[in-house]
Amino acid sequence: MRKIDQLNELRKQYPIHPITMQSFKETLDIEWTYHSNSIEGSTLTLAETAIIIADGITIGGKSVREHLEAINHKEAILFLEELAKDHVPMSEQVVKEIHSIILRGIDTKNAGVYRHVPIYIRGQQHVPSQPWKVPIEMEQIMYDYYEKWQDLHPIERAAFLHCEFVRIHPFIDGNGRTARLIMNLELMKSGLVPLIIRKDQRKEYFEALQHYDDQKDISQFLTMIEALEEEMLERYIEAGKACIPPDDIEEESDGGR
Repeated sequence: MRKIDQLNELRKQYPIHPITMQSFKETLDIEWTYHSNSIEGSTLTLAETAIIIADGITIGGKSVREHLEAINHKEAILFLEELAKDHVPMSEQVVKEIHSIILRGIDTKNAGVYRHVPIYIRGQQHVPSQPWKVPIEMEQIMYDYYEKWQDLHPIERAAFLHCEFVRIHPFIDGNGRTARLIMNLELMKSGLVPLIIRKDQRKEYFEALQHYDDQKDISQFLTMIEALEEEMLERYIEAGKACIPPDDIEEESDGGR
C-alpha cells in the first residue's frame, strides 16, 4: 500500500485544471457507471451510457430499467461526492440512502429497505445471510468499521466494507452496485480516488469475493483493488501533468536548472 500513498502524494503535486477536471470527471463517471452496471448484466455500451447520462437521450431497443440504472448510478456518484465533501460518517442510513438511489423508479418498494426473504445469487456458490440475520449483521459491519477497521489503511477498510456487505447481500437487488459505491465512498472520504472494477474483470472479481466468503481471507480482493487504485491514481497524475505547459515540465525534469 506504500505505492498507493506515494502515488496519492504525487497526484497532489499535479492538480488538474478545473476546466479539464470537469470533462475528466465526466469521463470517469461514465466509465464507472458503464462497468458497474455491465457487471450486473446491463447491455448498454459505453457510448450508450454516455448518451443517456450526458445528453438525456433515450436509446432505442434498450429497456427502461437499463436507462434508469445508468441515470441512478450517476446520481449515486453525485450523492457520494456530497457525502465525502461534508465528511458524513459511514452508517446504515447512508448505505440505505445510496441503495434507494440505485433502485429509484425500478423497485420503489424495496429501495433502501433490508430484504425480508432469502435470496440466491445466479451462477455463484455463495448463499447470502438469512433475512432475519441481515439487520444484526449490518449492525456488526458498522461496529467493526468503527471499532476494528479504523487503524487499517483506507484501501483495506474499503475492501472489508465491500466484502462483508456482499457476503450479507442485505437488499433484494442492487447489492453489487451498492457495495462498489460504499467502497469508493470510503476511498473518497480518506483522500483517495474512486476506482473502477471493469466488466472484463468480472470473473476475477467474483472469484476474489468467493475466496473471501470461503476463507475469510481478504488478500485476493485486496490485491485486485490495490492495483486498480494505483491505476486510477496514475490516470489522475497523467491528467494533471497534461495541464502543465511543456516548458514547465522540462524545467521540472531538469531539477529546475
